[in-house]
Amino acid sequence: MSRLSIGLQMYTLRNETASDFLGTLRQVAELGYEGAEFAGYGGLDAKTLKAELDALGLKALGAHVSLARMLEAPDEEIEYALTLGNKYLVVPWMPEEKYADEAALVQTCREIESIARKCVERGIVFGYHNHSFELERKIGDKLLLDAIFDAAPTAQVELDACWVHNAGVDPVGYIRKYSGRLPLVHMKDMRREEGKPVTVELGKGEVDLTAIAKASAEAGAEWLIVEQDHCQNPPLESVATSMAWLKNNGLR
Repeated sequence: MSRLSIGLQMYTLRNETASDFLGTLRQVAELGYEGAEFAGYGGLDAKTLKAELDALGLKALGAHVSLARMLEAPDEEIEYALTLGNKYLVVPWMPEEKYADEAALVQTCREIESIARKCVERGIVFGYHNHSFELERKIGDKLLLDAIFDAAPTAQVELDACWVHNAGVDPVGYIRKYSGRLPLVHMKDMRREEGKPVTVELGKGEVDLTAIAKASAEAGAEWLIVEQDHCQNPPLESVATSMAWLKNNGLR
């Protein structure tokens, strides 16, 4: 199995970055993560952040940016990403009114496709990141996730394999389905408490992470991205534990 690059979705450390953005990035690099997927830039301009990342040997692997922001100021987001050396911009979620019915979804997919084409023109890859609801709801005869990607063919897939699993769908099957269109995969683990999903460190839950990593490599993914929506331990300790699991399982 070819080795994928390992990144961290910085939302996991949102409280830490709120108090010390650059210091937190330094600790992420020290733990052995190769890249950061941003969820905000700490108020820094792109040139300053790029210099700091270069000094740490940390790559800007991507950024989560809301659909509203990409509709409002796509050129600003694209320009920031280009300066930062970031190849991927990803919409991480959308409110229910954007897919409330078939007409709403058609309009949303037109917006996603338009943004994706604008990004491609500038050398940026634009994608969409799922939660569970896209695999729990149908529009017509298609699952919402498939309807989005069918109607917005330029958009790439950032598959959150944990939320696919949580929806009762096989994440390996979905990784294979979107082979060649899936540059980014979120590595996340979970267990159920009182019937509700709780995100945990890699290897502490029920998700078949080894199978997901293998399928991701076979599908041509570039990055496995660790994320823990809510940490059960201090977040930096949690991401260190997840990195240890990756190393122990030959993925880093």
